[in-house]
Parts: sequence; structure tokens; C-alpha cells
Amino acid sequence: MRCDHCGRDAVTFIRYNGTHLCADHFMRYVDRRVKREIRKQIDVQRGDRIAVAVSGGKDSMVALRMVASVFGPRNGVEVHAITVDEGIDGYRPPSVDIVRRYCEANGIHFHLRSFSELGVTMDGVAPHCTDSSPCTYCGVFRRRLMNDEARRIGARYLATGHNLDDMAQSVMMNFVRGDVERLARLGPHTKVQPGLIPRFLPLRLIPEKEALLYAIVSGMEFWDGECPYWKEALRNQYRDIVDDLEDRSPGARFSIMSSYDTLRPMLHREYPQSNLHLCGCGEPTVGERCKSCELVEEARRRISGE
Repeated sequence: MRCDHCGRDAVTFIRYNGTHLCADHFMRYVDRRVKREIRKQIDVQRGDRIAVAVSGGKDSMVALRMVASVFGPRNGVEVHAITVDEGIDGYRPPSVDIVRRYCEANGIHFHLRSFSELGVTMDGVAPHCTDSSPCTYCGVFRRRLMNDEARRIGARYLATGHNLDDMAQSVMMNFVRGDVERLARLGPHTKVQPGLIPRFLPLRLIPEKEALLYAIVSGMEFWDGECPYWKEALRNQYRDIVDDLEDRSPGARFSIMSSYDTLRPMLHREYPQSNLHLCGCGEPTVGERCKSCELVEEARRRISGE
């Protein structure tokens, strides 16, 4: 097939809008949408620091590239990459090396944090998760370390690599669970809370397959390894639901997000963000202790067999 814009060989067919695109026009298509989304979500000033949570996978690497291309030294903005080592042997170390190399080659500040700082590793925790998913612990610990590092370096915003598929799945999960309050807290964040670095989502309207194709045609190095614990994630069943909807009705993921964005102002009025205070560990929380501290204690108890 030929590109609809220039007649060169197409690398993809965009089902939801019926266009064929070559590599160059596909990258421009993605660039334009991501840059528009970034500018819509955040207001960056000269001298700001922006952190990007980077695992080394396709989505976070594309997000890092995009943020660095929009901002960077020429705008008087510092871009920092934060990578978290969960302690999964054979899975995380290769991706850490990829992120480090990319940052060194592109003048991006690189920061590495580790679950070992909390006294746990996922390889140590996972075998003891008989009544819950290892992802429960992993997600909470990663968010704690990312936020802590972003706060430590004085970042004004923290970007994550969540794509359109991730966002549509999250919306569906919270609807099915009836967790409307959590639905109201989905990023991007607009209210600055004490100790919590506001997150933004450059790829929130980019389908996962487009993020993958972008990483490939741009020639970026990225890690495509599979986490050994991913099958335990509850999210997988919602991934199948959203994929099936998209297969039957191209554009369904966009429709889910469009509906959510329409409801968002009403959700924020009905469920305003709670006033946070700092846990003893320094992380923001609503209760006396943050979820991370509770789960760290629980994980240590499980590992020790108490």
C-alpha cells in the first residue's frame, strides 16, 4: 500500500481514520498529537525541571523522546529520567542499561532507584503473594520511589508512559469496580498537592501499537522483555475486553476516553481531591500511614513467614 500523503510505501494503516502512512508521515502524525497533548496538560516555565518515569520499554522511551524534543536545554528546561529497579532478575537490568545509554547520548539526567531501598525485591515478594497479585505491591512501590525522586530533584512535573490502551483499560476497570472516586483521580493531575509531583501523560491518546511502531521506525533502542509476573495482573482481563471492543469497532478506545474526558469535570466536582499530609516516610497520604509503608511492612512479614 502507498502513503496517502506522498505515495511512498506505507508502514501502517490507521483503521480508526482510514489512512495509510509511510514512516515519515506516521512519525509526524504521532509527534503532532503528542506535542499538542503535552502543551494541553502542562504549563512549563523557563528554569523548570521535568521528570520522566522510564522503564526502558517502548512506551516510556517514546515518552522520554517526546518530552525531550518539546523541552530541553534550548528552552531552559531540564529533563530528567527516573528508572526504578524492582528487583526482577534478568528482566530489569537490561532495560536499565538501555535507558542509561539513551540518556548519556542525549544529554538527559539519569536517576536510578531500587526497591532494595525499601528492604524488598519483587523476586522476594512474588512467591509469597498467594492471595493477591504481585502487581499490587510493585505498582505502589514504584509510584513511591518515582514520586520521591522527582520531589528530591525538584521536578515540577512527572511524566509517565501510559498509552491510550492503558488509559481505556483503567477507565473500564474503575467503572466495573464501581470505584468512581479512583476514576476521578486518574491523571493528568491538575491540582498541586503537598509532597505529590503532578503527573502528566504524553501518550494518553496514542494507541499501544502506534507507540510500538514509532519506537521501531525511529530506530530507538527499547526493551521488549516480558515481566515474569504479568500474568497475575487483574488488568489483563480488561485488556482483552478493550481489545475486543476495538477489533469490533475501530476507535472504541478513543470513544472511551472521550466519554471519560466529558465526565471528568463532573467527577472532580463530586469527588474533589482529598487534602493530603505527609506520612512518616515523607510521602503524601490521606490516612495516618501511606499505602507504601503498609505494603512494605506486609511484604516483609510475608517473606519472613510471620
